[in-house]
Amino acid sequence: MIIDIHAHFTAPDKLFAYKSNILASRARNRGTVKLSDDEVLAALNKPVHGGNSHLEQLDEVGTDVQIISPRPYQLMHSEKPESIVHNFTMSCNNLTAAQCRLFPDKFVGMASLPQNWGVEPANCLEEMERCKELGFKGYLLDPDPSEGLDPPPGLGDEYWYPIYERLVEYDAPALVHAAGCRSHRHDYTLNFIIEESVAIINLLQSKVFDDFPSLKLIICHGGGAIPYQIGRFRAGRIKRGSSVSFEESFRKLYFDTALYTQDAQEMLFRWATPDRCMFGTERPGAGTAKDPATGTWMDDTRPMIEGIASLSDEDKKKIFEDNARKVFNLDL
Repeated sequence: MIIDIHAHFTAPDKLFAYKSNILASRARNRGTVKLSDDEVLAALNKPVHGGNSHLEQLDEVGTDVQIISPRPYQLMHSEKPESIVHNFTMSCNNLTAAQCRLFPDKFVGMASLPQNWGVEPANCLEEMERCKELGFKGYLLDPDPSEGLDPPPGLGDEYWYPIYERLVEYDAPALVHAAGCRSHRHDYTLNFIIEESVAIINLLQSKVFDDFPSLKLIICHGGGAIPYQIGRFRAGRIKRGSSVSFEESFRKLYFDTALYTQDAQEMLFRWATPDRCMFGTERPGAGTAKDPATGTWMDDTRPMIEGIASLSDEDKKKIFEDNARKVFNLDL
């Protein structure tokens, strides 16, 4: 079985019309958007990202199951008042739940948290509970709800402990994934890589895994920049005479494989090991572009991983299926 742990829903236009309306009016009590099953199905069956429909694109690359969530850059965590963010988050989670209900053998839900700039993480706990009751198996965690304007403490800080406590209670993972970016210096795509890198270093310099040894955190997009600059961090640990190597600490985290070149995949597996990696593509999404040199879709990464000679058949099974089953407690 091929399980893609990093994917985002394809939404009806009505969701974004609702978003535009609540932003324009700053409506505090507009409630959530109502989407019919027909509207949800139509979105999943129309061409997207330059290819066929969402469902057809999964069939084309042989993906059996996707773990889906809202598209993070759309989540507007820095907007005010907080109520419009909360309502939009609930609307997005309701759409995820609807897609999972309509295609129970194809989709598994990952919830967005109603994070908001300057609002304590404990504000997310009620929606976490609601989404657990809806059958969601994981949660998105944005390390910077200010979207670049005024970041909160790093993920190694006790500021985040209410969410970690709930994740451990539920035995559920969080996918660390930044949202939008309001910096004038870079866009949200680069911001993802920056925030993932910062998150790793914050976590590995903290006592989070001493306090929560069973906490399951997945760093998306192959761990930001860290696996590809790991020598700097290894050297730092060695200079400080640490009894625990950087790579040993690094392997307390999990990683997805949302990378679009084989050499990047190989480096991730070398440092994280196949035991800590799970197949993820975002298809359809950022990587849904045809490589002009080969004519193949860049986010069709399964053949890349299958072609890595250093991976055994057992390794590949862990990456494509077994690790996801374990981390997300999947019963498929």
